[in-house]
Amino acid sequence: MKLIIQRVSEASVRVNENIVGSINYGLLVLFGAKESDSEIEINWLVNKLINLRIFNDKEGKMNLSVSDTGGDILIVPNFTLYADCKKGFRPSFINAAKPDISEPLFNKFVIRLKSESNLKIETGLFGADMKVSMINDGPVTIEIEK
Repeated sequence: MKLIIQRVSEASVRVNENIVGSINYGLLVLFGAKESDSEIEINWLVNKLINLRIFNDKEGKMNLSVSDTGGDILIVPNFTLYADCKKGFRPSFINAAKPDISEPLFNKFVIRLKSESNLKIETGLFGADMKVSMINDGPVTIEIEK
């Protein structure tokens, strides 16, 4: 399982010109899963995400988590995180979990995140053609894989 985490001033996801998820200050998280992923990865990544200290304290040091700041989280499913571009010029997605595996993992990740935090959690729409907008704050972009 892989997360691309971006600290944002704001972020939103549109599907067919309709906003399906929108947050203010917090984290935009792109979520990718592989076939072998399970609840073990979900539990570890949820804990890491809500406690990751990438927000500035009063001295300007990254010492605060999204939980400390009361920020929002927008999670967007994104199978392309497991693109393999080693050969040729067309990415292979052989390492990405198929929808029948990745969608339940995505849903379990969101449920677990909601149960472990009191934060506003929004999501993109699994399997949809999404338009993601954001203002990256910093910029701060972190990749975490378990």
